[in-house]
Amino acid sequence: MTLVLVSGSGRSGTSSLSGSLARLGMHVPEPQVPPSPTNPRGFYEPQWVLSFHKGHLREAMVFNIDSRPEAPGIVADLVASGEPHAQLREWLATQLDHPMIVVKDPHAFWFAEVWRDVCAELGVTLKWLTALRHPAEVVGSRDIAYRQGTPDDVRHAKEISNVAGWVHATLLTEKAGRAAAARDGRSFIRYHDLLDDWRSALRTVEQQLRLTLEADLTSAEAHPVDDFITPSMRKSQLTWADLSTPEWLRDMAQEVWELLDRLVDEPADEATLARLDEIHVDYDARYAEAAAVTFDLTEAARRARGRAVRTEMRERLAAVRADLRPARAELRQARADLRQARTELLYARGREGSPLALPGWIGRKVRSLLH
Repeated sequence: MTLVLVSGSGRSGTSSLSGSLARLGMHVPEPQVPPSPTNPRGFYEPQWVLSFHKGHLREAMVFNIDSRPEAPGIVADLVASGEPHAQLREWLATQLDHPMIVVKDPHAFWFAEVWRDVCAELGVTLKWLTALRHPAEVVGSRDIAYRQGTPDDVRHAKEISNVAGWVHATLLTEKAGRAAAARDGRSFIRYHDLLDDWRSALRTVEQQLRLTLEADLTSAEAHPVDDFITPSMRKSQLTWADLSTPEWLRDMAQEVWELLDRLVDEPADEATLARLDEIHVDYDARYAEAAAVTFDLTEAARRARGRAVRTEMRERLAAVRADLRPARAELRQARADLRQARTELLYARGREGSPLALPGWIGRKVRSLLH
């Protein structure tokens, strides 16, 4: 069985790519993520895979597109537990009846090691296919889809964070697919190429990944993909001029985009890969510098969160104590009644002069308490 893992930054055309492959004979495991207002044509994404990736990312407290250099290490520690491996193996074993399946999820790069190991164990040929879209368009598309109505200062901060997240996620995605490049093949496809001429773009993918799609991509004969892929799907066409991004980050993102553009034709070009590794080191160093500059801000935020948690816990404790006051009063009264009963019992034993008189006294006492 062949499994094509469609990766790429969110809003980079992964759904369009997966949907096209589904119309060319590849199977998308069911159930699928249903369409939404932000993606009305459909995601073509297995619901189980999305829940699997996002569930473990939440567990690790890692964002879907996380710009922190330490994030991969956090995920690696979680993967080392073996639980993600066991879960993916159990699910993928149920999909082996299909000769070619396509699994799309932009979060897959976080768990590349798990996918590689499980596929190897089950005898599945894993191929990586990465969708590419200019970072300015990706950030603009995310803003259109998710940030409408957000205050300007928050949108600006998130804009910069999204560019950093694009750089980091793109570098990690490229690195995740390298192992497959030598063994089973990998491919890159530009989103605008897919929209402009899907036959030509996917013909290159078919050749590089050694696939057999259910269509003659050299023919202009009408095909269902013609009705699915249209240039109008490219709603965000922003450039760097439309964004307020620090110069160093803009230049880094632009160079990463240009280097990945080269990998469309030569997915294993050594000089390009070496330069991407250098940029990754530079990115980590610059991120550390930025974190140091904002240390006071993050430390103040950390202390404020701690103070808020302590205040909330004190308020909860006060509410619990208030709820306990009536119960404590009843307990004190019960103890007082018990002491009174003991006193009366001792008095009764002394007055009656014999333990044989106690049953009558106890009966009278119970009746008095009941009435």
